Amino acid sequence: MGKRVEHWTGRIKSLKKYGSNYEIRIESRSSILVILGEVSSGYFACMPDFHAGCYLVDLSDGFWNREQLMRALGKVDGITVAAALEILSETRALA
Repeated sequence: MGKRVEHWTGRIKSLKKYGSNYEIRIESRSSILVILGEVSSGYFACMPDFHAGCYLVDLSDGFWNREQLMRALGKVDGITVAAALEILSETRALA
């Protein structure tokens, strides 16, 4: 009995900076609006359409962020948002 592996596509539809915060729109299995900000202990992500939010660490730390976001959003949407944030970190789009 192997683990079932799922694949899906997603894309960052828009990225806007508002002062020290970012508005990120992600299209995947669902449409997700993420408000991302920085705090002394790392970052926070709020997903107002899901009535959810959580603290994150360094945006390149996919494991920790995935765990936090899956707890807030559920498996698929949490993984999707974590992957998008990791890509934005790697490409330095949030600099």
